[in-house]
Amino acid sequence: MSASVSANSVRSVQEDILNAAAQCFMDRGYAATSIDDVARSLGATKGRIYHHYRSKADLFFDVYRHGMQMNFDVLSPIAAQSLPTPEKLQRMTKAHCLAMINTLPFQRCVWEGVELLKRGATTPEQRDVLLELQAMRDNYSEIFREVLEQAKAEGVAHFESSSIALQLMFMSLNSPLFWFQRREGQNDTTIDQIASQCAIFALRGLGLKEDLITDV
Repeated sequence: MSASVSANSVRSVQEDILNAAAQCFMDRGYAATSIDDVARSLGATKGRIYHHYRSKADLFFDVYRHGMQMNFDVLSPIAAQSLPTPEKLQRMTKAHCLAMINTLPFQRCVWEGVELLKRGATTPEQRDVLLELQAMRDNYSEIFREVLEQAKAEGVAHFESSSIALQLMFMSLNSPLFWFQRREGQNDTTIDQIASQCAIFALRGLGLKEDLITDV
């Protein structure tokens, strides 16, 4: 077996573990989830998981990290494009909301990781990892902040504090984490419409001129 095939095989196994773990953590919460739960969900022995992760915390942190990387992968290409600021902001808000829906188990883990850090119910080593992950999340937010401030400077959006505007925007865009449930008959068009409604609500809250909300 070549090194590349072996590496791909390891990545595939880890992705399967992460997908199963994300679903378990979302369904049960971090505290109530065990490695046994993840193994049963995966249809494997817990030894298979321990081969890649030394503890439940390490597995949870990797789910958190993977969820954030999914967000960067969606947002960064849009942010790098040379687009009119209103259009860029619209595309970014909708893309973020779609990521919240389409990768919901991972994003719920990101949210729980933020809560774990706030509560301080961790070991010093775990807190250090959560602080690193929080920095990753902050860097993601800064991508949005730059575009928000540009929109304000151009006079196409109207808000006082970019920090407050950013938090309120994310409250709207992240809201599907707490109420969205996939139902029979839903398709990509339905999901797209939900993300559009959330994005429009957020854009209006940012004071984006109504005639500029055209491509959501």
